[in-house]
Amino acid sequence: MSTDNEKKALVIGASRGLGYALAAEFLGRGWRVTATERTPSALRDLAASSGGRLTVEDVDITDPGQLVALHGRLARQSFDLVFVNAGTNYTTDPTATFTDVSTNDFVHVMVTNALSPMRAVETLQDLVPPSGTIGVMSSGQGSVADNTNGGFEVYRASKSALNQLMRSFAARHRDDPRTLLLMAPGWVKTDLGGPSARLTIQESIPGVVDTIEAHAGKGGLHYLDRQGQPVNW
Repeated sequence: MSTDNEKKALVIGASRGLGYALAAEFLGRGWRVTATERTPSALRDLAASSGGRLTVEDVDITDPGQLVALHGRLARQSFDLVFVNAGTNYTTDPTATFTDVSTNDFVHVMVTNALSPMRAVETLQDLVPPSGTIGVMSSGQGSVADNTNGGFEVYRASKSALNQLMRSFAARHRDDPRTLLLMAPGWVKTDLGGPSARLTIQESIPGVVDTIEAHAGKGGLHYLDRQGQPVNW
């Protein structure tokens, strides 16, 4: 049973990698967590050892109907944080360009990394009170201003699109007091980031959660790295 002062987080896309680490980190800090997976994962084992503080829900965020159904199941709850984590890449080759990707792969990356997270934000936003936070996992590679080397072009484009869509959401809700976050966790060793990435999950996620907690109640839209520093749009 939750207590009145227990913070609650809903983490969308937590079956592995950064999303799983986010759920585990919030649990370790005393939060009560609801986390989603698309298929059965290690999240179930984490829930079994959580003393009832982690609840697992099934959802594929690329299916709008499943997002609506998830909202229906959670409609009577309120979350201090809704955080949407989603990411895919059509290739791990940084030299591959947009001319190397098929139309189907391009659409898959854009739907997974940009459209679906924002559909989740739109669908689930009313679960967050005025004092709460809505966050999305972006990337420093989504920065247009900082793109001086190229590489990972389709992935970059999808995260830039996500940033633009989140900015549009903020503009449409300009009087909304909630905090909106686009988080750049750094280049992390995950299935997506690959073995050559600079950071381990343990070097990234605690900082991401520190930043999320530090911006609670501040309001407005912020594009930040794991150290809480602004990222250039």
